[in-house]
Amino acid sequence: MTATLVAKDVAGGFAHRTLFEGLDLTVAPGDVVGVVGANGAGKSTLLRILAGDLEPLEGTVSLAPPDAFVGWLPQEHERVPGETVAAYVARRAGCTAATRAMDDAAAALADEGAGPGGVDPADVYAAALDRWLASGAADLDERLPAVLADLGLDSAMVRPDSTPMTALSGGQAARVGLAALMVSRFDLVLLDEPTNDLDLDGLARLEQFVHDLRGGVVLVSHDREFLARSVTRVLELDLAQNTTTVFGGGYESYLEEREVGRRHRREQYDEYADKKADLVARARTQREWSSQGVRNAMRKAPDNDKNRRRAATESSEKQAQKVRQMESRIARLEEVVEPRKEWNLEFTIGAAPRSSSVVATLADAVVRQGDFVLGPVSIQVDAGERIGITGPNGAGKSTLLRLLLGRQVPDEGRASLGASVDIGEVDQARADFTGGGRLVDRFSERVPDWTTADVRTLLAKFGLRADHVEREVDDLSPGERTRAGLALLQARGTNVLVLDEPTNHLDLPAIEQLEQALDGYDGALLLVTHDRRMLQNVRLDRTWVVDHGRVTER
Repeated sequence: MTATLVAKDVAGGFAHRTLFEGLDLTVAPGDVVGVVGANGAGKSTLLRILAGDLEPLEGTVSLAPPDAFVGWLPQEHERVPGETVAAYVARRAGCTAATRAMDDAAAALADEGAGPGGVDPADVYAAALDRWLASGAADLDERLPAVLADLGLDSAMVRPDSTPMTALSGGQAARVGLAALMVSRFDLVLLDEPTNDLDLDGLARLEQFVHDLRGGVVLVSHDREFLARSVTRVLELDLAQNTTTVFGGGYESYLEEREVGRRHRREQYDEYADKKADLVARARTQREWSSQGVRNAMRKAPDNDKNRRRAATESSEKQAQKVRQMESRIARLEEVVEPRKEWNLEFTIGAAPRSSSVVATLADAVVRQGDFVLGPVSIQVDAGERIGITGPNGAGKSTLLRLLLGRQVPDEGRASLGASVDIGEVDQARADFTGGGRLVDRFSERVPDWTTADVRTLLAKFGLRADHVEREVDDLSPGERTRAGLALLQARGTNVLVLDEPTNHLDLPAIEQLEQALDGYDGALLLVTHDRRMLQNVRLDRTWVVDHGRVTER
């Protein structure tokens, strides 16, 4: 079934704060709309409204046909304790809800009498059965193993006694999430950060999936290359200007049009402000001349009261008329509102004294973890060296980092860490900022020499203000935890910087600022990322590819 979604004059947010308003959007079959904006602009809120999970503050959202099957895949994978891979996929693909609705309808059909409001239970059951069939639940168990195997996952994951979702790595969970998307049969798909934790192969498959969909897609993503390859239109939620704008064309076209629009708005305001300032200055001068003219007339005719009054009156009236003309011209000016300055994450990476000339060395190092073997690996990281690390999920990148940083002892070979090494790290799980306790307390533990006031001031510069720092760490969004990790890099000096998928959950302006900060950093850098634009933009000396337990240089 093909479906069209229409949002009309929609406002979203919460009772105490409106994030966006006046939003008009039509998503027809074949449309791929990318939603962009700073963290906190309301992107995830918008997807929830479009999915029917959240009521808009104003406006309406409609579907044609009304019973279209809409899939909303939230940003985080919502791993439920004890839930198997098969159960997770069924829930994520909408099959579980469709099955539950059909079972409830069947139970109601077995009872005698009409349903609520006189609805015929047979009609309810027929509709539920149609939805169940449309969801693909009937043959999901047959289709899923092949999809998992194609994604490099063990097809035995579908067994009831298989590893639960909570035991999977971030990369494995991302691939299972991709599998759920690939087996789904939604008429319209809403995707929130679908690229997080996917490797290059997974990204290529996701791009192909989106390209092949017949139905419409609305997606939120901070992966610039994915946006450039996938979207047909861009919806920008501009928190600073309080505007919602739909840009035709793809992502690159949006960037160009946005930049031109910003420049024109600034030029229009500057022209208006200069013209208004000139007229105000001229009006002020006319007033001064009027006052001076009266004083001069009084001095020239001190003994003739009649002449003095006439001269004062004539001068005053002429100058007053000129003043009124200036004020009228000012009033007729079409006001141009000054563009509001956008908040940007601006930071630097704190520097520590230089480490030894050799930061880390692996000599024929081997690590065995069950059936997986990394190595033998012989590599060296020198002071100030910048290394990019890529490779499929599960290939051994995290194990390699643990070896280099002295956190794991090799089963064979040798690993050594240099002297005076100060490691700064943003790990994939953002482990520094998980668990209980307030953010301000957790951050203060890591910089004990700082006052609480200094901690709050720094976090505020990273967009983490009073309402954030008082929250429990686990209540922060993934993007907020990432910004806290970046703030820690500025607060603590480092000469060896380790970034593991740093762009996950960061908005586009923050990613660009991170790239600028890395450009000015002169310590050693180990950058693990699947962000293709970041690999292009960040200056690297070498690139290591980790695949099947082997490390090669590209």
